[in-house]
Amino acid sequence: MLRRMVVMMNASASTVVEADLDYICSALAPELAQMAGKNLLITGGAGFLGYYLVLTIVHNNRSAPTDEKINVSVFDNYIRGLPEWLQALKNEPHINIVRHDVTDQLPKDMKDYQYIIHAASIASPIYYRRYPIETMDANVNGLRHLLEYGRSQGESDKAIEGFLFYSTSEIYGDPEPENIPTPETYRGSVSCTGPRACYDESKRYGETLCVNFATAYGVPVRMARPFNNYGPGLKITDRRVLPDFARNIFADEDIALLSDGSPTRTFCYIADAIVGYYKILVRGRSGEPYNIGAEKPEVSVGELAEKCVKVGRDLFGYTGKVVRKQSDDEEYLVDNPNRRCPVIAKARQELDYNPSIDIDDGLRRTMLWYAENRIAEEA
Repeated sequence: MLRRMVVMMNASASTVVEADLDYICSALAPELAQMAGKNLLITGGAGFLGYYLVLTIVHNNRSAPTDEKINVSVFDNYIRGLPEWLQALKNEPHINIVRHDVTDQLPKDMKDYQYIIHAASIASPIYYRRYPIETMDANVNGLRHLLEYGRSQGESDKAIEGFLFYSTSEIYGDPEPENIPTPETYRGSVSCTGPRACYDESKRYGETLCVNFATAYGVPVRMARPFNNYGPGLKITDRRVLPDFARNIFADEDIALLSDGSPTRTFCYIADAIVGYYKILVRGRSGEPYNIGAEKPEVSVGELAEKCVKVGRDLFGYTGKVVRKQSDDEEYLVDNPNRRCPVIAKARQELDYNPSIDIDDGLRRTMLWYAENRIAEEA
């Protein structure tokens, strides 16, 4: 275990989260004003993205006038239990926590929602390969239930104003070099039968559903394509690279790379990503996809591991190093893209999206949060 703990002055998980929420709400002032006094539904609200999606509304409501507070309902099946952070909000005004599996028919007593965010999905490769059918059901059947609800609201005073479907940058597959950085117009190079297909292809079909409900029925649905989000709220048990690196750091173990470390990604800190998602929800064009991520730097997994080693040493006296190992899972790297980097010009121009938190700062914030969130149920 770590022999010593050197924490930056006044830095803690709570101060990181508070600073992030201040940043998010400031960047979203026009969008939050447009949502004032209205009802928002977030499916999958107990997950990684739900963490800041929900807390953003709570943070905004605490300073908003009574008639401008946003009412948010969180739907989740809570199959892994109700997270502590969400339990703490049970008595918070304007928050409604509902146990509901999105693959089931929607509750008969559904209230009128002006905004919907469909974030209910398994997103970690380890877990969606373990639960492929459930992954597809959430991305297709769950989405269809919500789109039908949006259609049923029609153009009356009950009509929804914004609907966000979380797609993924995985729909691009492994683009050819000439298509990196990758714009929304790229059609993808994706296997429909590989080990990742349950996730990739159900997201692709989900986008097809969205486009056609927007065109045929006027449902104001738009799609976000996230590029490698990380930060507070992503469970340390998630089994993606950064949570795994954090587990190594806090156990003072070497960081084990299960590849040669050469695949590259651009990483987008969650506070910047959440700003982008709410902007799509409120201002995006119906039937349109938007890349949300950071354009640079494009960092190899090996370089990311070395950055984490430095952060661990600076903050916590970490003594480990980066080592290479081979995964016991023969399909671990099958269909894993070699490079992933977005073009975000569309979001910049149409939504005024401007991510600004660099990866070194984001990694520091992330590790400070993990320092107080080292125990979590399986993701």
